[in-house]
Amino acid sequence: MAATGNPALSAESFNYDVVRKFAIMTVFWGVVGMVVGVLIAAQLIWPDLNFNTPWLSYGRLRPIHTNGVIFGFGGTALFATSYYVVQRTCQVRLFCTKLAEFTFWGWQLVLVAGVITLAMGYTSSKEYAELEWPIDILITLVWVSYAIVFFGTIAIRRVKHIYVANWFYGSFIVTIAVLHIFNNLELPVSAWKSYSIYAGVQDAMVQWWYGHNAVGFFLTTSFLAMMYYFVPKQAERPIYSYRLSIVHFWALAFTYMWAGPHHLHYTSLPDWTQALGMVFSLILLAPSWGGMINGIMTLSGAWHKLRTDAILKFLVTGLSFYGMATFEGSMMSIRTVNALSHYTDWTIGHVHVGALGWVAMTIFGSFYYMLPRLYGRTTMANPRQVELHFWLATVGVVLYIASMWIAGVMQGMMWRATGEDGMLTYSFVEGVKATYPFYAIRLAGGALFLAGMCVMAWNTFRTAQGQPRPNPMVYPYNPDATESKWVGDAAPAAREAAV
Repeated sequence: MAATGNPALSAESFNYDVVRKFAIMTVFWGVVGMVVGVLIAAQLIWPDLNFNTPWLSYGRLRPIHTNGVIFGFGGTALFATSYYVVQRTCQVRLFCTKLAEFTFWGWQLVLVAGVITLAMGYTSSKEYAELEWPIDILITLVWVSYAIVFFGTIAIRRVKHIYVANWFYGSFIVTIAVLHIFNNLELPVSAWKSYSIYAGVQDAMVQWWYGHNAVGFFLTTSFLAMMYYFVPKQAERPIYSYRLSIVHFWALAFTYMWAGPHHLHYTSLPDWTQALGMVFSLILLAPSWGGMINGIMTLSGAWHKLRTDAILKFLVTGLSFYGMATFEGSMMSIRTVNALSHYTDWTIGHVHVGALGWVAMTIFGSFYYMLPRLYGRTTMANPRQVELHFWLATVGVVLYIASMWIAGVMQGMMWRATGEDGMLTYSFVEGVKATYPFYAIRLAGGALFLAGMCVMAWNTFRTAQGQPRPNPMVYPYNPDATESKWVGDAAPAAREAAV
């Protein structure tokens, strides 16, 4: 493939400019979100770190942390990788350059406005959807534009086949649009205050229909799209089973939508609804592990590469944590297990198995593959720092989740312990005191993970510094490379590996 050093876009070149912008801001928001995360972890040990100002109180920083890492770090990474992947697999330049630019600047405005308003205390008080109605409207405009750009690129593709990664990206875009609109139907009462149109248990049900499916599509299906592109590319192997990837897609898309009520066990939600959420959460384990196995088995015949390839280490470790998180999530949906785990730090550990172990590791591996190519290089500026980042991140996440698992089980056992007279054995304060050592371990793990993020930021800066901004030429369409030329289970993936 011939790469041009001319930054100007033409009808015959890929649009890497907008991908580069999203990629750089992904690293930025990753550092910001994790700095805030380490600070609030420290505040749980030393509350005086709020510095006696409401702007830095735990209650305001916590939603800034979750929005920063989910929508800033994770969301911006999804824009970057989806725009990169859809161009490469469709062999066509990104549809509507100006609209793609709008999605970048609009999304960054959403994130900055979110940080400012949450720090000021303006919040809708909904989990993962704390932002107020003016920002919600902007999100909707950006997301509709995103859908037009993504599906418009697929519509003008030069390849008949739609590669499976684009199925996963497409389902994530459509589903998040539906979730965002219906969860955020609200009545404004002032410039920065609104009330949900739902009330009571209906509001809780809609909230966790949104909340669990935000996890299911924003943080799972979309990152499986990354896995289905970047694992075969880095391993230089076709996906293990292309048929399994399609089964995985449809089973996951159908099952995830019904699992939300398991967040509302032992509430006023009807028992049948709680049971429905639990059953579908258990069924969900099958397609989840099917996808994990499909990704890991793609390395068949290439396992030796794990010894020296840090990018594959990130991607395979991410898949392993995906398997752990989905198994744990299914088990925690069982009512009796949930009675022990809910409201404890076990849930915090579970969330970070997925967030740090699966999502972040997948982003790191995908970006270390993609970033050099965005700047006309074959590797990152310092490949040894990629290896260092891997070990900092891995040790950090293990310390984090192990400490929270132990703390959570301990809390659950202490809270339910009773004496012969039926009175509680431990006060709540005793439970908090017993948790302090584990909070210190969690802080150490988070600090290591943040250190790895800073290593990545420095390596990214060095990789981009002084480099050209190429927009490579699109491969000419070859009418002889028809679908009939690719026969067998891995055929589309094999063709994609040649692109």
